[in-house]
Amino acid sequence: MSQVIGQRRPTRSSRMNSSVVVTRMHAALRTQLVREFLAEFMSTYVMMVFGLGSVAHMVLGDKKLGSYLGVNLGFGFGVTMGVYVAGDISGAHMNAAVTFTSCALGRMSWKKFPVYVVGQFLGSFMAAATIYSLFYPAIIRFSGGELTVIGPTATAGIFATYLPDYMTLWRGFLDEVLVTGMLQLCLLAITDKKNPEFQGTQPLVIGVLVVIIGVSLGMNSGYAINPSRDLPPRFFTYLAGWGKQVFRAGDNWWWVPVVAPILGAYLGGIIYLLFIGSNTPRKPEKLEDPAAFEDHRISILPKTSRDPSIISPLTPVSVAPTNRSSVQPAPPVHGSTHVEHF
Repeated sequence: MSQVIGQRRPTRSSRMNSSVVVTRMHAALRTQLVREFLAEFMSTYVMMVFGLGSVAHMVLGDKKLGSYLGVNLGFGFGVTMGVYVAGDISGAHMNAAVTFTSCALGRMSWKKFPVYVVGQFLGSFMAAATIYSLFYPAIIRFSGGELTVIGPTATAGIFATYLPDYMTLWRGFLDEVLVTGMLQLCLLAITDKKNPEFQGTQPLVIGVLVVIIGVSLGMNSGYAINPSRDLPPRFFTYLAGWGKQVFRAGDNWWWVPVVAPILGAYLGGIIYLLFIGSNTPRKPEKLEDPAAFEDHRISILPKTSRDPSIISPLTPVSVAPTNRSSVQPAPPVHGSTHVEHF
């Protein structure tokens, strides 16, 4: 009995307070910027989990459980899944270079730029932490317990890109500019509403585009083509034990996958708009159902104009050729001038 008496029942005020908190949380989550932030976070997380996981298989699986083609497929279809997750909410950029270009070309407000980029960076960072947790035993076994950036047992390349020995810093910079420019140019073509061939298939085609870029242009610099893909996982490896070498390797290569993709994406967007986007002829719009169109025109008129006893300017008048003077002009109808826009 004492235990029953000692238990405190939730009071009405506490229930009301919790209800208010839940209501406020729901209201906050329904705001557009918050939804776009969460959409970029989740879509980037999905893309990076699949992408980094495929790299982990290639590096840690002794080339039996993974391959370079598998990495391309992992990132490519990871992008496809990310677009399906958030495409209807934020557009699923998952790429700070794409977001910058959208703002620079006037397709999106600059106030959304930090919202998108922070969401992407956090999603990418959490994906790196997830892959590290899942593959930690394999990483320790492969590296012999020593987390290295370069060398035969290096594992930092699971999370970020590093230049091969035959590449110089500025060659890698130009490579990233070119490859990201190709990405942005093709993205604008795929998502262009004047290309009806791609309607409904954009997520899959975008994923195939990433695979094509990887298998054809990815060897030299690892085709980061995305600051959100490279910098947050690199920062995670710095915190997780790989140390400052993740920023010093390759003549301080770390800044190139951040700056070069932004420049390349902007140039690719400008080239598409100059050579393709502004010159695409627009097809004249056609009415699919003329009868429905006539009904719509009549329905927007005032009720008095739909009275069969009143002749409006939209009502066809049959005129007898032998007695033209008997036909009186119809009185003007208020509101009928708006129909001229249709």
